[in-house]
Amino acid sequence: MTHTPDNFLGLEPQFSDPAAARYAILPVPYEGTVTYRSGTAAGPAAIIEASQQVELFDEQLLREFHTAGVATLTPPAPADDPAEMMQRVHQAALPVMAADKFLLTLGGEHSITLPLVQAAAETFSPISVLQIDAHADLRDSYDGSGLSHACVMRRVLAVTEHICQVGIRNISQEEFDECRPQVDRCITPRAIHDDPNWIDRAMGMLGERVYVTIDIDGLDPSIAPGVGTPEPGGLLWGQTIDLLRRVCAERQVVAADIVEVRPIPPNHITEFLAARLAYKLIAYTQA
Repeated sequence: MTHTPDNFLGLEPQFSDPAAARYAILPVPYEGTVTYRSGTAAGPAAIIEASQQVELFDEQLLREFHTAGVATLTPPAPADDPAEMMQRVHQAALPVMAADKFLLTLGGEHSITLPLVQAAAETFSPISVLQIDAHADLRDSYDGSGLSHACVMRRVLAVTEHICQVGIRNISQEEFDECRPQVDRCITPRAIHDDPNWIDRAMGMLGERVYVTIDIDGLDPSIAPGVGTPEPGGLLWGQTIDLLRRVCAERQVVAADIVEVRPIPPNHITEFLAARLAYKLIAYTQA
C-alpha cells in the first residue's frame, strides 16, 4: 500500500520543503468565539486530509501547479484568550510573508483573519481585502467581545478601508446603521444574479495588492453544507472561481485564508471543496 505524506496535497519532500516552497499552508484550528454550531477547530485537519485526494492537474489551466512547492506548517500554539490567540497567529504569519512566500491559512473561525490581514499590511502595504462570506462581520462587539468572528471585518476596516465583500446576505441592524457606506458596497447574491458585470464592480473596489479571505459559508449550502451558520442563496462553484481567477490575473494576491469549515461526517463535501479552492488559489496565482 502506497504511503501518502500527511501534508497538504500529500506531497513528497521535494515539493513540500518549507525552505524551498513558494507556498505555505498554515492550519489554525481555533474556535474560541463560535456562538452557534461548534466544530470549525476540526476544519484544517479535514481540509488537509481531503486535499490528499485532489488531482494535481488543473482541468482549466491544463497543467500541474504543486511543483512551485507547497509546505504545510505547524499550527500556532492554542490560547484560550482571543487577544493572545490573535497575537500567536500574527507571529506565525509575519515571518512567512516577510520571506515572500504565499501564505494560505486554513481555519478555524473567521476571527483569525484580522492578524493575517495585519501581517499582510505590514509586509505588502498598501493592502485591500476581498471577502467571500454570507455575513458582513461588521459588528463592533458580539457576546461581549470585539474579537469575535462576527466582528472581524469591523476590525479589518481599521487596517484598510479597501474591502470588497461578496456573497453577503445576512446583515444586522447594527451593521446597517453603523457601517452603512461599507454595507452599501456589498455585492449580494441578488446583485450577482442581476448584474452580469458584477466582477467588474468587485475589481473596482480592490487595489493593486489583495488579501483574500473566504468564509466557506459564502458559498451556497447546497455545495458547502459543512458550516456553522448555513445561509441559503450563496455563490456557486463557477461564480466563485471566476471571481478568484480574475482577481489573481489582474491583481497581486499576496495571501489568503479559507475559514469556517465545520466537518459533518460522513459527509466530506465541504472540506473537499475547500481543498479544491485552496489549490485553485495556488494555480491562479501562478497562471
